[in-house]
Amino acid sequence: MNLNDFDFILPKELIALRPVRPRTNARLLVAEDGSIIDSSFLKLLSFLRPGDRLVFNNTRVLKSLLLATRLRWVSNSFVEAKVQINLFERISDCYWKVLAKPLRKLKKGDFLKLSDGHIAAVTSVENDYALIDLQFDKTNDIEKFLEPSGYMPIPPYILKNRSADVRDFVDYQTVFARVAGSVAAPTASLHFDKTILSNLKKAGILSSYLTLHVGGGTFLPIKSDNVADHIMHSEKGRISQKTAMEINETKRAGGRIIAVGTTTARLLEASATGNYCSPFDNETDIFIKPGFKFNLVDGLITNFHLPKSTLLLLVAALVGVEECKQLYAHAITSKYRFYSYGDSSLLFRKS
Repeated sequence: MNLNDFDFILPKELIALRPVRPRTNARLLVAEDGSIIDSSFLKLLSFLRPGDRLVFNNTRVLKSLLLATRLRWVSNSFVEAKVQINLFERISDCYWKVLAKPLRKLKKGDFLKLSDGHIAAVTSVENDYALIDLQFDKTNDIEKFLEPSGYMPIPPYILKNRSADVRDFVDYQTVFARVAGSVAAPTASLHFDKTILSNLKKAGILSSYLTLHVGGGTFLPIKSDNVADHIMHSEKGRISQKTAMEINETKRAGGRIIAVGTTTARLLEASATGNYCSPFDNETDIFIKPGFKFNLVDGLITNFHLPKSTLLLLVAALVGVEECKQLYAHAITSKYRFYSYGDSSLLFRKS
């Protein structure tokens, strides 16, 4: 399978740099068995049935984007430089892989002074990232540590066009975020507010929650032309016994499991044994691409993704390759807004 089969040209004006307000005013594209319906997210309920179960990722995004001053000891004094640090992957309590802009300004032995005065140490610099020691008390909560100086880690394509700001503190966090640990948002869930969640419950639409901490690897491109050669990044996920039981009860009763977001879909399928969901508390590097057999996920609520991305391949696996191409061509022609702050889609598994 060639990666170029999943490429497309996206007009720049369709890339959303801010969400619509309120977020529930986003558009909704619904696709099932080849049919495409243009709707709005406020009408999501009309495409679901009593007994269906929405499964959400309740991870909470850390304020992992840091503006820092690099300190380098040269000739008996510190030489300073401004750098932007984005926590990418947690190695241990204090050690993190980070994306740095510009990375060339860092080397082993440098120090980083954060806006609250805290000092971190650069322990190594590799081709694409640096490893830093945050040097904070391990008994402290990482979320509280980042609170004074951190910004929401909005995606790189947004940061190329504007800076992160206070609006992102609300816009880039779900209303049900509970378990801190992500360095990227489960963006499909950003469209939901408390009113929609309440209306779904009243209509007999069931809800469950799992936790998958989204890593910076979600933004990494596929570099191999042959899709099968791509090595998927690993992320930490947890499905409680309660959530597993709820999902299994819904399947037995004939209800549909609707994954809210690709992170949720990946973790559900990682936990599956046949059509049975097992409790899960582990790392997963599951790579869902065309040819994958879905065991639990019947439908997916998701935004519109980058070309040649693992997220697009997951969509193609669910709805079919040709159907995915038609869906995205329609979305572009109809001027849907793309990516993290863009519009939404409800996609049902190809029968």
